[in-house]
Amino acid sequence: MSIILQGSTSGSVTLQEPAVAGTTVLDLPATSGIVALTASPTFTGTATIPTATVTTLNAPSGVLATQNGMTGIAKAWVQFAGSSGTIAGSFNISSITRASAGQYTVNFTTAMPNANYCATASASTSSAPGGTLIEMFTATNSTQVATAPTTSSFQMACLLYNAAAFQDPVYVNVAVFSS
Repeated sequence: MSIILQGSTSGSVTLQEPAVAGTTVLDLPATSGIVALTASPTFTGTATIPTATVTTLNAPSGVLATQNGMTGIAKAWVQFAGSSGTIAGSFNISSITRASAGQYTVNFTTAMPNANYCATASASTSSAPGGTLIEMFTATNSTQVATAPTTSSFQMACLLYNAAAFQDPVYVNVAVFSS
């Protein structure tokens, strides 16, 4: 059984099942209120409306990945190994490209709607003592020059805090927020 939705500018939506003569009309109120269901002729049978599951929403082509999700939630996130760029877990991240020690390109599965997103990160230290300094939107060619993010990827770097030298943290965590 299939149902065809037909809309009009008059504020009504018509549900019509091709195998049954006649139409079912939903009268939508002009501003607010309750939707009234009238049937002519009376429809007999069962209609099933599929529901979205968490798996469907989180799929690379799901509603959240296509940027139609709720405002304020991460549009992408990833945890990866600093020494290899191997992804341990992610959402809307297709890959991590490791250029050299501590220098990475984060690639999105589904592009951001624009390049004005916020990317934030945290990282553990490597085996060397000292903290990790993270630079977002930084070139991966050892120059440490700011590099503008694109809708499909951005670059970042991790440095050993007390030596200002690039390092591979054990774990790197990134979250990206966008409109």
